[in-house]
This record gives sequence, C-alpha cells and structure tokens, in this order.
Amino acid sequence: MKLVIIEDEKVTARDLAQTIEQLFPEAQILKILSTVKESLLYFTEASDADLIFSDIQLGDGQSFEIFSRIDIAAPVIFCTAFDEYALHAFKANGIDYILKPFTTEAVAASINKYLSLKGKVAENAFPYKALEQLFISRRTTDAGAVLVYQKDKILPIALNNIAFFYLKNGVVHLTTFDKKNYLINKNMEELGKIAEPLFFRANRQFLVNRKAVLDASNYLSRKLSVSLSVPTEESITISKEKISQFLDWLTQP
Repeated sequence: MKLVIIEDEKVTARDLAQTIEQLFPEAQILKILSTVKESLLYFTEASDADLIFSDIQLGDGQSFEIFSRIDIAAPVIFCTAFDEYALHAFKANGIDYILKPFTTEAVAASINKYLSLKGKVAENAFPYKALEQLFISRRTTDAGAVLVYQKDKILPIALNNIAFFYLKNGVVHLTTFDKKNYLINKNMEELGKIAEPLFFRANRQFLVNRKAVLDASNYLSRKLSVSLSVPTEESITISKEKISQFLDWLTQP
C-alpha cells in the first residue's frame, strides 16, 4: 500500500506517517507534500499512490485545487481541524476524514475503510471537481458549524444555533439560542469570515446572528442599541459609522 501525505504542518505530517507505518508495516510513504504547488508538480509526474491523506487548508491554498486540476485516481482521506463548511462535502463525496488532532484509532479506521472499499475504488472515480464545487456552494448557502471544546470532548455547534459570539477578557465565547455557553479557540476576525453573512460584527466585543436580533433603538443619539432574543451580559451598541451597514444587513434574506 503506497501513500502520499499532503500536510503543511511538519510535526503533524511526521506523526501521521509514523502512525500509519506502525499500524500497517507494509505501508510505504512515497512522499510528504506541504503545498498546493508542490503537490501539483508531484502528481503531474507521479501517479502510483494507492491512497492520499490530505489536509485542506495549506499555506498557498486549498487542497481541492490539486484534485480539480489533475486527474488523480487514488482516493483521499482528508485530515482537518474541522473546516466549518467542508465537513459537509466530505460526508457527501469523500472516502473519509480525520479530525485533528487525530488518534491512532481514527487513522486505523480510515485506512481499514479504504481497504474495504478498495475493489469499488477502481469502478467509481471520486468526483473531486464536484467535491470542490460542493465546498464552494456550501460556503455561500450553508451556515456551517464551529468546534468547541468541552472537557475531553470536541463538539460541532451549528452556526444556525448560535445567537452570538462575544469577547470577554481576551477570550471568545459563544451563546446558543438555548442559552448554553462555550469557549471557542478562534478569534473574532476568523469567526467574522466564517460566519458571514448570517452574523454581523456589531462592535469589538459582539458578533451577532441576524435571527437573534429583536430590535434596535437610538442610543445617545449617535449609536444604536441592539436587543437580542438571548440575554447578554453587556449592552450591544453599534457606532454611527456602522449603522447603515447594519440596517442593510438586517434586510438581507
């Protein structure tokens, strides 16, 4: 069994390679690639890999670009820190995915899944172009989810179920519509990119879900005060410069 690993984190790539070799001594790691560019060059000249482990977010782009630009027959097991949108695409089209930080059991299960499907792989090419397009469409039509950590568990929380994110003492929290609170390991800037257009960055502290907004009223003549359906510890105000943008956002479908 010949494998290629596409991963831009050197420690993660090394650990994954060692885990695979320990679990399956007959496995041969042909190459560890770290960028889209390097991968494109490699697969243009080499095509004898039986299986590929691939991260999604690489330093110079997304790994989907590799599979859409080059006809690669080998199936892919995606290794991801839970890209909030792409997970849907994996379930629809991919052979499997492993959530970072991966476990030995998860790697073993994915490879065993590949081995069980090996006969079918030759009959049915994996539609990587469709996978990429589904990923793109999910970014615009599906709210997606974010990961939260609770004790020893990793939980996906759908953005549709989150009323707001808020920054407190340098730590980002989220509150769901059923008033559950979680810590999240992302900053507000990252969340803003992930959560648009469903969420609006009201100010430095709050990122609010459109579905949570009850009303807005004048506040000190130069700001808006926003009320949500889920109580907040502090009042949410929007500066005069952002009022027009906020009102336009409220009317979006």
